[in-house]
Amino acid sequence: MKRLIQATVCALLLAATPASYAVSAGAAKALGGVVADIVDEVMPAVVVVRTESTGYRLAQDWMFGRVYRLPERLAGMGSGVIINKEGFVLTNRHVIDGATQIEVVLNDQSKYSARLVGEDPQTDLAVLKIEDEKRTEFPYLEAGNSDVLRVGEFVMAIGSPFSLSSSVTLGIVSQKGRSIGALPYEDFIQTDAAVNRGNSGGPLVDMDGRMVGINTIIQTTGFSQGNIGISFAIPINLAMNVAQSIMESGSWQRPWIGILMNETKNGVLIQRIMQNSPADKSGLKTGDVITAVDATPVQSAREIQRLILSHDAGEEVALTVLRDGKEIHLALATELMPSFHSIVPNE
Repeated sequence: MKRLIQATVCALLLAATPASYAVSAGAAKALGGVVADIVDEVMPAVVVVRTESTGYRLAQDWMFGRVYRLPERLAGMGSGVIINKEGFVLTNRHVIDGATQIEVVLNDQSKYSARLVGEDPQTDLAVLKIEDEKRTEFPYLEAGNSDVLRVGEFVMAIGSPFSLSSSVTLGIVSQKGRSIGALPYEDFIQTDAAVNRGNSGGPLVDMDGRMVGINTIIQTTGFSQGNIGISFAIPINLAMNVAQSIMESGSWQRPWIGILMNETKNGVLIQRIMQNSPADKSGLKTGDVITAVDATPVQSAREIQRLILSHDAGEEVALTVLRDGKEIHLALATELMPSFHSIVPNE
């Protein structure tokens, strides 16, 4: 399917003379037909997430000078995607943050109550479960592989911007591995597919009809809250890893090895090792330079983070390091990341 689209685009670019307008129109129609077929397959698994929460506004009794906090009901809306036939829904944490009631609306307009299974503030992800005793299976969207996604590939963003449910936009992958300082851990896919308020939690889909990201944040300018051609999605490999952990345990069991790093031209330098961490127990030393993780060469701390986070807590990771000019191979078992206050660096 990707080759068909690439061939179609080439035909459009080559169709530059008046005599070839008919060919150009045919190529454009073929491209539109392919995109429409993918949308037909994907749309049943994309949902609207509606929430209700309680907020408070201040009111003053001017006669006696007292100030009251008056409760009021607040409505919110975002997007989500069903990730398995049992009706588990992946969305952004900020979509459901503080919600007292959650409702999921499918593309056929059927409505279901949903409960929060778990959430993770570090990645801004949350998992919901559709609750309905009569229905046991739901349409769902299969995950692709965000690691092999290439800059320049076509992608579609699907969601409910500005309350316009089941909206589809087409764009390309502008860049990968973006960090914008919005979350504790970031490895965003940047795209120019139009994403706006309400798209949060909806899927980013490739031309094979597979989910490659979860649309999360847009870049705006001035007083505008609309899309300016820069939006960001959480890679699906990370998102599904978090979602699977939440479905199994209610939270993301984040793996760690316990090091602070700095990038050098030869690899990634270990600046500090945390006490009683997997790195401490494995024999890693301050000053070691990590050159590969699981036989994959690395040049940045972000690459190491991505590879570590692809594991479950407790799984073994293979490291290649340089120490005093010699290459050393070490294996260590990742552990569940402890609370921040219990992390102590070695002196």
